[in-house]
Amino acid sequence: MLSEFKAFIARGNVLDLAVGVIIGAAFGKIVSSLTDDVIMPVIGFMTGGIDFSNKYTVLAGEAPAGATLAAAKAAGATVIAWGSFVTAIINFLILAFVIFLIVRQANKLMPPPPAAAGPSEVDLLTEIRDALKKG
Repeated sequence: MLSEFKAFIARGNVLDLAVGVIIGAAFGKIVSSLTDDVIMPVIGFMTGGIDFSNKYTVLAGEAPAGATLAAAKAAGATVIAWGSFVTAIINFLILAFVIFLIVRQANKLMPPPPAAAGPSEVDLLTEIRDALKKG
């Protein structure tokens, strides 16, 4: 069983997947920083100082007036943190767009796959002609 596990781990696909997950996690942190530290402040500035990360709706309990999300949760209020959700959606859209650009560029750089091996149109037509002559 140990030898099977070693063979499984040594396969290229598993190692490639592990590297992809690690790079993806690091890339996700970069995108989160871009969103939290660059994009959301610009959106907040354009919308008159709105900070989406602290937007929430109280469902049960009470939160001090004008309290931050952390303060509302600390006060024991049950909240829907819709501002965090909006930020997560923006993170996802940015990440998806960047991945789209990377894949698009990679597809342009890669050579087209070779044509499928097989008979050409002329060969097929010749076979059909010969079969019709026999029949």
